[in-house]
Amino acid sequence: MSVFLTGGSGFLGSYVLHRLLTEHRERVAVLTRAACQSEAVQKLWSALQLHLDAEEFFSLLPKIHFIYGDITRPDLGISQKQQKWILDEVDSILHAAASLNRKSERACMQTNLVGTLSTLELARALEARDQLRRYSFVSTSAVCGHRKGGETLSEDEVLNLEHSDYDPYARTKKFCEHMVQTLLPSASVAIFRPSTVMGDSRFAATSQFDMVRAFCLLADLPFVPIRPSARQDIVNANWVGRSIETLHMRAELPYRTFNLSAGPSACTAREIVGALAPAIGKGPRFVPKAKAPLESLLQLVSQSSIRNHATHVASLMKVFLPYFTFDTVLDNERTTTLLETEPTAFTDYCLDLYRYAKRHNFSYPYRPLPQKPSAKSSENVTSMHADMRIRKNGIKSVEFAR
Repeated sequence: MSVFLTGGSGFLGSYVLHRLLTEHRERVAVLTRAACQSEAVQKLWSALQLHLDAEEFFSLLPKIHFIYGDITRPDLGISQKQQKWILDEVDSILHAAASLNRKSERACMQTNLVGTLSTLELARALEARDQLRRYSFVSTSAVCGHRKGGETLSEDEVLNLEHSDYDPYARTKKFCEHMVQTLLPSASVAIFRPSTVMGDSRFAATSQFDMVRAFCLLADLPFVPIRPSARQDIVNANWVGRSIETLHMRAELPYRTFNLSAGPSACTAREIVGALAPAIGKGPRFVPKAKAPLESLLQLVSQSSIRNHATHVASLMKVFLPYFTFDTVLDNERTTTLLETEPTAFTDYCLDLYRYAKRHNFSYPYRPLPQKPSAKSSENVTSMHADMRIRKNGIKSVEFAR
């Protein structure tokens, strides 16, 4: 049977998809907003080239079944023919698609609420056939809403509908969690709450820059409105992707909700500034009392009718500053116990991420997809590689032919 994945061409979704393709034999049905196969392949190459080269990409393509649709449309915009294929061939749904537009209520409503409701309706149809192995929903730590700071929240303490939210993204994700729990009460469900996902602990490259840009801007300021002891619940994307893939594919799960977070080991703001010292020197001063005045200034500048670099920076910082001054950590014991591994400390790789983002001016150097090699050329390449190995080992090709 196949896994039905939404959001596979997104940043975090690409980590999950890469793991599903390389760690399991099952085919993956990927929802894509593309008009044809070639367009779908190009979109997926853009997402996956962070993880693999073209040769491996082409080798994995046969494991992908493209579902053409639109997460914002009723029934996911899927044709009746493909709906039937899903009902016949799919036994689990991993819903990772989301709008991260923290400024647009409409975008979050359309993508997060409508999209989640459509995937839940599909899950209920599979459940009615006694065919639903698991429904997994990728949420966010932001569903915990405004907190006083200094708290460490367990999975059962995170969701509280009475707490106000930072933005439409957090608000819609919170209600999506509520829908999942309500509409699939007896099914096998997994809800994943990643905290702030930034960078990859294995290499410096990243293709998601909004949060990274805000992080770099803060690091370059003369002062930051953060307490030096404030914890930053930041996790590496490769650990989060592995966690989602592993738990989704696990036969049995003892819980429904999982915090994919740095947990009690979250780095402090002072520790992060110290790790960045080779690039920024002493770094910014910590001035917690400056938070309210800075927020007022960002609000004023971001609303200016003159659009320039200053208004862009102000808009960016207005959105992401609350995530850096949060100082609330989600406990990750459930996840780390089941996976027997912990996320990499942000201080171990934040310097490389900072330097990479600055060096590439906050953009990823996407490579065009090369032409797929023909079967004949592939045979020639294979033969050439075999001949090279033979010569390297001191064996004559004529002896190999015998």
